[in-house]
Amino acid sequence: MDREGGSGGGSCYYSVLGLRKTASSADIKAAYRKLAMKWHPDKWTNNPQVAGEAKRRFQQIQEAYSVLSDQGKRSMYDAGLYDPLEEEDEDFCDFMQEMITMMNSAKDDEGDSFEDLQRMFQEMVGGDAVRMDRTAHKRQQHVNVAAGRIISRR
Repeated sequence: MDREGGSGGGSCYYSVLGLRKTASSADIKAAYRKLAMKWHPDKWTNNPQVAGEAKRRFQQIQEAYSVLSDQGKRSMYDAGLYDPLEEEDEDFCDFMQEMITMMNSAKDDEGDSFEDLQRMFQEMVGGDAVRMDRTAHKRQQHVNVAAGRIISRR
């Protein structure tokens, strides 16, 4: 499920919960509770025609809430870097959130440029793509994509 409605025929996590991207934590929690009560599969056991749809929607609601209620996952999702099928790496999530914060602050004030941030990142990971393992190389690609998206929003 992605922000554009691509993965697995799903839709954006925000639209699953009926929210705007600027929703607060309280808004997310309230929307989740309302929809979870409405679509909980136990509520629909007497109506087999709707039970399958209820189960599917309830799973979507839970998935959306699990991402949007976690600030690290939400930041990654908003930057287009969250992949629900990828094994969760908490250190990487923390690192990416810090990088996203740095890039957002760089676009807000005229401190470090995108090139400066990219150079700092390359220095942190060694800068030698040949020595990087596949995971580190993939992460570098994610950072470049995220940075490009953030810069293009200027």
